[in-house]
Amino acid sequence: MLIIGLTGSIGMGKSTTAKMFREAGVPVYDADAAVADLYEKGGAAVEPLEAAFPGVTKDGAVDREALRQRVLGDDAAMTRLNAIVHPLVGADRVKFFEAAEAAKADMVVLDIPLLYETGGDARMDAVVVVSAPEAQQRERVLARPGMTPERLDAILARQMHDAEKRARAHFIVDTGRGLEAAREQVTEIIAAMRDPLRRPARAVEGRREQ
Repeated sequence: MLIIGLTGSIGMGKSTTAKMFREAGVPVYDADAAVADLYEKGGAAVEPLEAAFPGVTKDGAVDREALRQRVLGDDAAMTRLNAIVHPLVGADRVKFFEAAEAAKADMVVLDIPLLYETGGDARMDAVVVVSAPEAQQRERVLARPGMTPERLDAILARQMHDAEKRARAHFIVDTGRGLEAAREQVTEIIAAMRDPLRRPARAVEGRREQ
């Protein structure tokens, strides 16, 4: 089973692209959705995060804004956060792979926002980067409720620059050209991954040991 990493900076259209893969019949694992479930009331991350960052939970669930304020700009706090959340997400991802294998899927997509930043690309057969012109990116993000230019800049500071992601990608989906163009690009990527002569060399040679 081939593993495709899907990534892209905030506002590039990654969630929309992931939906296109899903609609094409490719199982998609959404890391952000998995984290959201862990943060909900009764989620496995609630108690350990409250212990590590007292006051970041409310009514039995993690207050994501309160948590963001506690870790933003604090590398040590971010390291503590990742040490708690990443193993929990990993266990959830194992269940996803088991279900995909049971369904005899020939490929899956892992939707991971910080794929390159965390070194996760080393475990992928191919990486798809979702991109768009910077002006469109900023316009999309700043239209979100509560978003400010300062907050956007702080988020972008934690993410690899789009140009570097594009340079490292096996495939690029440009959402700046509209939804139908993006859907055509997704269809072409799936076809390429299913063709041994067109797959990236990495997928042919096999992933490096985890």
